[in-house]
Amino acid sequence: MELRINQKAYQVDADADTPLLWVIRDDLGLTGTKYGCGLAQCGACSVLVDGNVVRSCVTPVAGVVGREITTIEAIETDEVGKRVVATWVEHQVAQCGYCQSGQVMAATALLKHTPAPSKAQIDAAMINLCRCGTYNAIHAAVDDLAKQGGV
Repeated sequence: MELRINQKAYQVDADADTPLLWVIRDDLGLTGTKYGCGLAQCGACSVLVDGNVVRSCVTPVAGVVGREITTIEAIETDEVGKRVVATWVEHQVAQCGYCQSGQVMAATALLKHTPAPSKAQIDAAMINLCRCGTYNAIHAAVDDLAKQGGV
């Protein structure tokens, strides 16, 4: 089957029900997307599919054929994603960094759909888990981007 990931077409030979995460990481070598829980609870595996956040650890690869998939490796090719990454660095959000690719994907999707989100919208969208507890820094970074409106 053919997948479109980061604006490139890839031919993959995988069972239809193989989680997208394993195709991205193991078959294509794009290791920025992380395995966290395997239950779609933590968000470390978050990618964008047609601009929406998707937990790739439970998304069957057959379900994303013909759709545009974006991983952390290409997030800075998007203007909003580029601003999110720059603000993450400015706020020194990451500690261990393991969850941060998923956090950046969630923030980018939020700001693309809602350029000036309210605190409640930020709280509702930024639900990925962070074992280091960088939630205050994450929320401060997204809040700064929200105040810029239209990023």
